[in-house]
Amino acid sequence: MYKFISAAPKCLIFGLMMVFLAVGICGCGSQSADTIVDNQQTPEPVTLLLSAAASLTDVMADLEKVYQEEHPHVSFELNLGSSGSLQQQIEQGAPADVFISAAKDKMDGLEEKDLIVKETRKDIVKNTMVLVVAQDNEDIKSFEDLEKAGVIAIGEPDSVPAGKYAVQTLTSLNLLDRLSSKMVYGKDVRQVLAYVESGDVDAGLVYQTDAKISEQVKVVDVADESLHSPLLYPAAVIKSSRNQEEAQAFVDFLSTDPASAVFEKYGFTIVE
Repeated sequence: MYKFISAAPKCLIFGLMMVFLAVGICGCGSQSADTIVDNQQTPEPVTLLLSAAASLTDVMADLEKVYQEEHPHVSFELNLGSSGSLQQQIEQGAPADVFISAAKDKMDGLEEKDLIVKETRKDIVKNTMVLVVAQDNEDIKSFEDLEKAGVIAIGEPDSVPAGKYAVQTLTSLNLLDRLSSKMVYGKDVRQVLAYVESGDVDAGLVYQTDAKISEQVKVVDVADESLHSPLLYPAAVIKSSRNQEEAQAFVDFLSTDPASAVFEKYGFTIVE
């Protein structure tokens, strides 16, 4: 009788211990599963290295903000300069995930050397070539008036697409030979704009998007598209990128409606 009575509580205690242990194990298992799911849903932080034409300086800052609203794990490191200089840097092995050029031929050069992922290449936007002078300049009102100018600024034609387009424009207008002795050259289109803003030159040929951001200059003439090569901005993923998937996602984003709204805000024309 004594043994029967003492054995029952022991069995009951053992059973309760097993129940509590099972509940604890299930709870821990459930928490681990939740943690795994959360880890799967939170992407690792990524920094994209973007080599972009200097004329994209302002628009890139806004594009970054819009993109990060949907992709908060992605940050950007911008390398801005003349498209020709950026092309050379990539050819020499400088790290980059995405290249956005202000000229087709600079991207062509990288494609010929198999340095971009060809299927990711796409034309994003177009620009317009304009003639700008300081706000108080009343002497120069058209390209034909450039003969009145003392000094004229354009981008370095070999490395700055805006400089190449400027030369094409002036050649088409039969003005280049008469104006060549008055030329000074900027390392990129933003430097040309700065020359005009500071009064160091009487006039400059820049993109419409550059003129739009400055309150110190005014547009006095617009180059017709027939006077120069198409002002296209192609983008592509660099083949050596370590972030191919994220780089591709950003290039795809550049053709979306939110990105187009940003480009149009700064005066670019969307490529259909």
